[in-house]
Amino acid sequence: MVTGPPGATASLVADVRRALREATDPERARGMQAYLKTTEPCLGVRLPEVRRLTAAAAAASPPQTVPDLAAAAGELWRGAAHREERYAAVALTGLPLARGALSLLPLYEEMITTGAWWDLVDGVQPRVRDLLLAHPAELRPVLRDWARSPDRWLRRSAVIAQLGAHDRTDTALLAEVVEVNAADPEFFVRKAIGWALRDLAKTDPQWVQHLLDTHELSPLSRREAAKHLG
Repeated sequence: MVTGPPGATASLVADVRRALREATDPERARGMQAYLKTTEPCLGVRLPEVRRLTAAAAAASPPQTVPDLAAAAGELWRGAAHREERYAAVALTGLPLARGALSLLPLYEEMITTGAWWDLVDGVQPRVRDLLLAHPAELRPVLRDWARSPDRWLRRSAVIAQLGAHDRTDTALLAEVVEVNAADPEFFVRKAIGWALRDLAKTDPQWVQHLLDTHELSPLSRREAAKHLG
């Protein structure tokens, strides 16, 4: 029989699940499930509220180590009966204890490949970005591999990994992951390329314009990328 993580970690998982169930909104749940086009049941708890409830539970039963945190997040993710439990798992990995913890990379990859939909995949993006900023030598080859993966969600994750990095963006890495996916027919990858370039255009419009001038991109990617360019 599979059991949850022991001690305080189990209490944290139970507290998060209980708080989410108590916040259930059936009407919003129906709309949420339809919007996400998912077969996974929803409780109807808004994402900011999921994060607030998760933070409160973690404050009451704080994980003491990164492995404890990973165990709790993994239990919430793998045992999720509702979408919000997966949101809560991602929220746990945003605790200060987890910031820059390279040991969480396998969990993030699991979340991306098993979540396999834009809301869950994009929720993990800030964690990947923070790891890249903290451990660039280790993360660059990982993202290069993801950019060439047969899994479209890993490819998307490689492309959007640097959202919000601003002037710390590794433009050589961004150019590489865009180039290898420029001809990808997948909507979510093409959209990701445009999103990544549009985000960087806020701080480095000249670089983005040069890439657009020198690369063949899908109309979708190009249109999205150019939204902040004159």
